Amino acid sequence: MLPGPRLAEISPLNTAGYVVMQKYEIIIYWSDEDQAFVADVPELPDCMAHGDSQESALHQAKEAISLWIDTARDFGDPIPEPKGRRLMPS
Repeated sequence: MLPGPRLAEISPLNTAGYVVMQKYEIIIYWSDEDQAFVADVPELPDCMAHGDSQESALHQAKEAISLWIDTARDFGDPIPEPKGRRLMPS
């Protein structure tokens, strides 16, 4: 049996049911239009979240990542591997 936590709301699980930490880049910025902090996950198309603080936006983004991955698995869509480094703007 592997040591470590069994469940986490913000992390997808591997086939053994243990937490698999994903290292996707999350960019957080203030949006005047939305009057909120926006958290963008550029490696996962259309994966974004928002919050009234940077911490809240980050927490919501981690939940969004987990939901994005779960949905991709449900539909058999490919899940990009995290690049683990800052992306270059296009």
